Amino acid sequence: MESLKLPHSLHTSHGANTLIPFPKSTFSIHPYRKLALSTGFFTRTISLFSPGIFPCGHCDLKEARRMQFSTRSTSASIQPMSEELMGETSKDLPVSGDSIRRRFLSFYASRGHKVLPSASLVPDDPTVLLTIAGMLQFKPIFLGKVPRQVPCATTSQRCIRTNDVENVGRTARHHTFFEMLGNFSFGDYFKKEAIKWAWELSTIEFGLSPDRLWISVYEDDDEAFEIWRDEVGVPTEHIKRMGEDDNFWTSGVTGPCGPCSEIYYDFHPERGILDTDLGDDTRFIEFYNLVFMQYNKKEDGSLEPLKQKNIDTGLGLERMACILQKVPNNYETDLIYPIIEKASKLANVSYELADDNTKMNLKIIGDHLRAIVYLISDGVFPSNIGRGYVVRRLIRRAVRTGRLLGIKGDGKGNLEGAFIPVIAEKVIELSTHIDADVKDRESRILEELKREELRFVQTLERGEKLLEEFLADALSRAKENGTAPCLSGKNAFLLYDTYGFPVEITKEVAEERGASIDMNGFDIEMENQRRQSQAAHSAVKLDVGNGADITEYVPDTEFLGYNTLYSRAVVESLLVNGNPVIQVSEGSDVEVLLNRTPFYAESGGQIGDHGFLYFNDSGNQQKAVVEIKDVQKSFGNIYVHKGTIREGVLEVGREVEAEVDAILRQGAKVHHTSTHLLQAALKKVVGQETSQAGSLVAFDRLRFDFNFHRSLLDSELLEIEGLINKWIGDATILQTKVMPLTDAKRAGAIAMFGEKYGEQVRVVEVPGVSMELCGGTHVSNTSEIRGFKIISEQGVASGIRRIEAVAGEAFVEYVNARDYHMKNLCSTLKVKAEEVTTRVENLLEELRMARNEVAALRAKAAEYKASIIASKAFSVGTSKKIRVLVECMDDTDADSLKSAAEYLVDALQDPAAVVLGSCPGEGKVSLVAAFTPGVVDLGVQAGKFIGPIAKLCGGGGGGRPNFAQAGGRKPENLSSALEKAQSELVSILTEKAS
Repeated sequence: MESLKLPHSLHTSHGANTLIPFPKSTFSIHPYRKLALSTGFFTRTISLFSPGIFPCGHCDLKEARRMQFSTRSTSASIQPMSEELMGETSKDLPVSGDSIRRRFLSFYASRGHKVLPSASLVPDDPTVLLTIAGMLQFKPIFLGKVPRQVPCATTSQRCIRTNDVENVGRTARHHTFFEMLGNFSFGDYFKKEAIKWAWELSTIEFGLSPDRLWISVYEDDDEAFEIWRDEVGVPTEHIKRMGEDDNFWTSGVTGPCGPCSEIYYDFHPERGILDTDLGDDTRFIEFYNLVFMQYNKKEDGSLEPLKQKNIDTGLGLERMACILQKVPNNYETDLIYPIIEKASKLANVSYELADDNTKMNLKIIGDHLRAIVYLISDGVFPSNIGRGYVVRRLIRRAVRTGRLLGIKGDGKGNLEGAFIPVIAEKVIELSTHIDADVKDRESRILEELKREELRFVQTLERGEKLLEEFLADALSRAKENGTAPCLSGKNAFLLYDTYGFPVEITKEVAEERGASIDMNGFDIEMENQRRQSQAAHSAVKLDVGNGADITEYVPDTEFLGYNTLYSRAVVESLLVNGNPVIQVSEGSDVEVLLNRTPFYAESGGQIGDHGFLYFNDSGNQQKAVVEIKDVQKSFGNIYVHKGTIREGVLEVGREVEAEVDAILRQGAKVHHTSTHLLQAALKKVVGQETSQAGSLVAFDRLRFDFNFHRSLLDSELLEIEGLINKWIGDATILQTKVMPLTDAKRAGAIAMFGEKYGEQVRVVEVPGVSMELCGGTHVSNTSEIRGFKIISEQGVASGIRRIEAVAGEAFVEYVNARDYHMKNLCSTLKVKAEEVTTRVENLLEELRMARNEVAALRAKAAEYKASIIASKAFSVGTSKKIRVLVECMDDTDADSLKSAAEYLVDALQDPAAVVLGSCPGEGKVSLVAAFTPGVVDLGVQAGKFIGPIAKLCGGGGGGRPNFAQAGGRKPENLSSALEKAQSELVSILTEKAS
């Protein structure tokens, strides 16, 4: 088929029925069906269909030409096709990445699965740093800690994995960012349905030839083997039994586990079926994994059947796109290739004509930009710790890779500009069907990328300077030892990891200087880091322990705290150190689980309530008092009241009176509503793109983190305060309602970053001001807040600002305290409040002038001392007489010591060398070296000379060739250090000047 240039749009037709009828035993290899893609830079040809997409060989090529496929936009809207295309060829659909995603979800939706949105890349799970699998959001259900909301679900989950980041671009399938399509059963269907549907999806929905599909099963899983062979019809020779390492999934040492089965696509069936190895990446690709979660692994290693058997599957979107679009690797699919093409344009290279190394670098940029954009969109900003470090490392890797490609500037004429944001625009353009929120956050994402790239370029330049130092040391050591110069692997890795300096450039520069690199040492450092990364981030940990057992007999806690601060409740369970007990006595710390409670459990940034539990006997005599200091949610919706038994004994099954501290609750309500008002005010003053990045709602203050690239102006802070206090004064009645999540979002409700929501959500609205999804406690009327005051505004991470504020009673206390201090200040300064600033400024100016006068007097005193000791100077050298003076100036301070040295070199005239020392305070040493141009011309530099002398005094220092200062912490060594300085100076200058 000839290459065609196609329009930049995509129209498909798709319904619930299977799209491509497929005969069970047909096998044929069809010609390479190719289409040309023109994306504005160069035209490339890709194969639109897999060899098995038309198994009967009856495709009309004229109809294929009419199908539209574009890499300029992956928007794949479902629109009716023309009658001309709706006939026999209506099944011949384009296979864009978007259409694969949509068809997968539609396939399972038509089979009773609830289509759920992708979870955030920031998981609500302390065992992993980032969302690394589609099943992660369902982990509590699989553990039995929360009840299922639906019997089965299907998702397209955005995932991040960085444990094999060095393989990105080198292999056909490794990525940091990828989409995992999955179908999940929570005790509903099991192996038979999962296997049959996976086969139907692969062979009929996506039209893969059965003869190109191979199956792996766990070696002892006869049930799965028989379903594949007897019910699906896969030939025995295409089913491979594999061991535990390959086909038995475990979540950890203990916990849910089970056999798995995988579907592989065969790119080279002509190699036959003898001695086939499914691990051969040149022939096979595993694209669909089915996990049959049917056992619980106990501590002794034995397996017991789970009461609820689950299905967890994952189909790699990029891998399926690679198969169906028939391109040699995942990077050349329409999911990533447009990004690569953008980078190619900036680098002024052709991907198709490029060598393997250039292609690899372009792939790295294409992959990393996807991960970077979606992470920042989900609120992960570059930093040096945790998730922020992941983003920073990926950005740096992309930047340095761009430099390797020769990218300079932003492609718009600014050679000093950032290029990463330019490529990120393409990622955002492609994001429509992956995450619609990315487009709304475009300006914030691009601004953050620009700032981080330009900052890193400076770091990279520092790395280049450090490399020069390392090479100079290596060459010097080699000369002294008579060995070949070699840069240590540790130093090479430091440049790579800390400064983002490519080892390829390090190696190239070293070779130019005649040095090699200890690559074995570098590899050891790299492996150590990789091992640590994999141990921390490569697995989802599931564990069935005491917590899971508790859920079997403790029901969810009924929360009454929106309407009351008091209730009677039954003690369902008591925990001490995490273990269930029957009773707890006075003085013990305890965790109390009640059937109902008025206590708010910490969530949404609001801390848990404080209060008391009282147990009275039948005679109404108080038998036990428990002071509650914290309340947390655990095992889903079970409230854990953490406290201490102050009096008596508490037992399971007893009825208690639960009473929340009303004053503290009011403080939390006031600050929570104020947080909503603060976010509304921020959006109004600094821009709608500003969004919450975290919060703390305490009884006496609030803390609000938000995304913004600069500090707020004083005028902006005043405007924000003014708006909030106006809204407080308006005495607006808050409205609270529960509604479906989709309706709430449609109404404009703001979701809090990092929070997970069910299908029904609680919406808190301050009419005309704010509407947010929130499960926290709030005031009934804004007038209850009384007043609002910002205490501080500061940066806490790159692109993240933090406001701390007080409201309600805390506001009154804050204002009263400030007033008290101001009155004392006015009394001390003998001025009115409005005159305090002027008076303090005058005092500071007077202090500055006095300090300058003192410094000038000290300098004159030092110069006077210098004039006296100038006579102690002596001459060295024969052909050239050099005046030398090394002296101690008692307790002279560092600045005065500098003045004395400058005076002396002028007085002694060129050539002269002066070294002075002093002890300006307890445990302090000051040193200074001043050399005239005549001494420096001899190759003697003050900066290099003074450093070793300072080390003798327990310090260090340096400076310019003609002048340097140093310090130390051992005054007792000053005398011997100056003697050493004099002897070395005399020796060096005598040699140089003779």
